[in-house]
Amino acid sequence: MSMNLRKLMKKLRIGFLSMICLAGLNSSLWSQTTNPEAARVVQISGKVVTEENNKIVLIPYAVVAVKGTSRGTLTDVSGFFSIVVRTDETLVFSVLGFKDAFFPVPDTLKGEYFSMVQMLTRDTILLPAAVIYPWPDPDNFIPEFLAMDVHNDMEDVAEQNLSPEKMEMLRETLPTDGPENQQLYLKQQNAKYYYEGQLKPQQIFNVFAWKEFIQAWKRGDFKKKK
Repeated sequence: MSMNLRKLMKKLRIGFLSMICLAGLNSSLWSQTTNPEAARVVQISGKVVTEENNKIVLIPYAVVAVKGTSRGTLTDVSGFFSIVVRTDETLVFSVLGFKDAFFPVPDTLKGEYFSMVQMLTRDTILLPAAVIYPWPDPDNFIPEFLAMDVHNDMEDVAEQNLSPEKMEMLRETLPTDGPENQQLYLKQQNAKYYYEGQLKPQQIFNVFAWKEFIQAWKRGDFKKKK
């Protein structure tokens, strides 16, 4: 009987210690969830803007990233963004031509949603002037200038190069430059984000397109030209 009593007491002690450990674990978890200073998950939405000529201008396609992570988003064409962060993280706002802005998410936010407006300032970069000289040094300018062969044919060549026909050909054949490529890329990205999660509209259901097609058919635009 004494042996059974000892086994029973041993089982009771093990069970009592297990209950104490579970109670301590639950207390720790409860303190973490009820501690107002602990990091919480919130959703921050807002606009990214700048000031130009005493007017507020929206900044589209600005990068809104969480510092030290790979998470982030882009503002839409109206400068609007929305991102989910923790209250111990920092948002970084960056876009080409502007200084980066940092926003530490405060842990005093109440609720789960927060709205803000982030102002960015222009980042002016001054590069040294590049001066291109046709000769190695100014001393060679006078003899080379006096030896230059200037005749009327050069004026004729300039008029041909600036003729309307030549300008029209250049407009059709010259490739796009940097700003034009940027505008095309931004338009493509805008169309991509605009129809995100949905099918693009089909022109076969466009009544205006059908109207133009019928009018062109009546005018005979599709007849073969002799």
